[in-house]
Amino acid sequence: MPSFGDLVRDWQRGAQAVARGDWGCALQLFSSVPDPPARICFNVGCVHLLAGDPEAALQAFDKAVTKDACMAVGFFQRGVANFQLERFQEALFDFRLALEQLRGNAAIDYTQLGLRFRLQAWEVLFNVASAQCCLGLWAQATRSLEEAISKGPEGAREDLRTALDQVQKQAFLQPRQVPRGEVFQPHRRYLQHLAPVDFLGKAKVVVASAAPDDQHEGVRPQQPQVQDGDGKPRPGAGPR
Repeated sequence: MPSFGDLVRDWQRGAQAVARGDWGCALQLFSSVPDPPARICFNVGCVHLLAGDPEAALQAFDKAVTKDACMAVGFFQRGVANFQLERFQEALFDFRLALEQLRGNAAIDYTQLGLRFRLQAWEVLFNVASAQCCLGLWAQATRSLEEAISKGPEGAREDLRTALDQVQKQAFLQPRQVPRGEVFQPHRRYLQHLAPVDFLGKAKVVVASAAPDDQHEGVRPQQPQVQDGDGKPRPGAGPR
């Protein structure tokens, strides 16, 4: 059975493969981890989405949220996979589950867990509206976008109002998702002990003997704040 050091190394190499766009290598490395934690299952799902396989992505996100039922970003991405599979009722259910896991907060910042992404309530509401449009629930989609406008930062409101105008004309929206190429990285406290060198110059692994627990590992809701223009939605332009 591989050591925890081997598992962390494969996790790191998998994330590096994602960064260079080598989906096959990333999947091979992530899939080599036995009994993977929720974050690696999430990574597998994201790579399958990038590779154009939403069915496989759906299975991976299923595993992620089964292992961590509080993973709001897992439900968010599973909703994207369902949307791409035209399972709009299931997508709507997932986006609502993601919203529930925000627990009334403006956002959850996943940076401290290794994912450079803040899941924001207004983005989830935007996706709720995108699924409602596909189900013909135009009035509900309008209300969802109005709520998104009320929760969104100033920099996002112009595009949200544009999306609202589209919905009022019964035009469809494409859901938002985690930015392309962003996946969970292993924590620095694991990486810093991966390969210390002894006096003979031979690398040796000295790391913890147990895998990290995904659930409740310090994820803190982010307080409401004004965001710059990087997080603007792009209605109708496809997922980012």
